[in-house]
Amino acid sequence: MVYTYIVQCADGTLYTGWAANLEKRLAAQNAGTGAKYTRRRLPVKLVYWEYQDNQSAAQKREVSIKKLRRQQKIALIHEFSHKK
Repeated sequence: MVYTYIVQCADGTLYTGWAANLEKRLAAQNAGTGAKYTRRRLPVKLVYWEYQDNQSAAQKREVSIKKLRRQQKIALIHEFSHKK
């Protein structure tokens, strides 16, 4: 299973990525060995995730989320948190 995800950084910014192992990726992000962007903004908190069928689909979804404006990402996160 592959995931597309959004984390909220300690400074309130949002980072979007994809991962085959979401738990391992989050642990790496919070250990400072993840994305360069998040290293200076620790800790990060998972606020959104979705399953994808394969890596290609996850990467395409990552790109589409990254193109959204911040308010659109927040709406996506808000909608997700109400479905849980």
